[in-house]
Parts: sequence; C-alpha cells; structure tokens
Amino acid sequence: MKLENTDDALDVSTLPTFAFGTRSPMWWGTLGMIVVEGMVFALTIMTYFYLRSRSPTWPQQAPPPDLLWGSINAALMVASGIPNWWTKRAAEQLDLRRVRIGMAVCVAFGVACLLVRIGEFATLNVRWDTNAYGSVVWMLMGLHTMHLLTDTWDSAVLAVLMWTGPLEGKRFVDVAENAGYWYFVVISWLAVYAVVFWGARA
Repeated sequence: MKLENTDDALDVSTLPTFAFGTRSPMWWGTLGMIVVEGMVFALTIMTYFYLRSRSPTWPQQAPPPDLLWGSINAALMVASGIPNWWTKRAAEQLDLRRVRIGMAVCVAFGVACLLVRIGEFATLNVRWDTNAYGSVVWMLMGLHTMHLLTDTWDSAVLAVLMWTGPLEGKRFVDVAENAGYWYFVVISWLAVYAVVFWGARA
C-alpha cells in the first residue's frame, strides 16, 4: 500500500509525551538504581555477618543498640508507605490537588524519619572507629541515611514543582517513580533495622 502523503506518516504530534510504569524510561532507570543500591546493602549485610562469624563475641566491646529509636523509625517507615501509595495513585490519575497534598505529607514523613535517625545514631553504643563491629554498623546506618536524605530532598523538590510549575505530564511520572523508590527506602530500612538492632541480640 502506498502512502499518499509522507508527512502524515511522519507526524508524531498525537503520540503521548509521557507514560507510567514499564512504558516509562524513568521506571526502568529507577529499577536499575534499586538493583545496584540493593546489591550494596546486600554486600554490607553479608560483611556484617562475616565479621560476626569471625568474632568470639558480638557485638565487640559494646552493648547492642537501644531498640527504642530504631523501632520508632521502623513504624514510621511502614506508615509512610500509605501516603506514598496514595500519592502515586493520584499522580497516575493526574490529580494535581491530591498530588500536592500527598507530597506535603510524604515530605513530612521523610523529615520525621530523619529526625528520629539522629536518636538512632546517638544510641548505637559504639563509634564508627572503635572496632569492626562499629564500622559495619555505622556503614549500614550511613548508607540508609543517605538514601533517606536524598529521597526526602527529592520529594521536597517535587512538592515545590507541583506548586510552582511547570506542570508537565512528566512531573506526574516523577512523583509516581519517587513513590516507587520510597518503597525501596522502606524495605531496605526493615532489613537494616533487623540486622543492626536485632542481629546484635540473636
């Protein structure tokens, strides 16, 4: 079949400029980052248990971390999944009002988790340079703190953009993928919490 007008065949103006889920390059980029960073957490956790297997006592020359702040943060992290899920759905529906509300709540949860993190570091009962136990515990906590800090910052930037613009469709994709990345922050914290706060007691 021969096309009468080649200009019509090359016209892409009606194609969508953004997409959600697996049709979005942002989704694949986020997934790739999660895989790489998940491996870093896995390797550090393996290091923790390797060092533990080589030590006659564990923790080395220190009591286990206090449970209070770590448990509070675990509860906050799990609870934060609800507004992130709600905001992700709002973004996929292009519901600007709900996205704005959701992003504000998500940022508040992120800030609360960071504030509780200060209490966690203060009650680890060991310094990073005391021994191998202290080094690996601080490494795990530091890795997760960087993820928590960067995603809270990313959420804050997206929240500002949703209020000030420009309000392009890809911004809603950014919000949806930010929520998806937050799930990784929550799941990785549950793993770190189990290792740092309960691994020293097992």
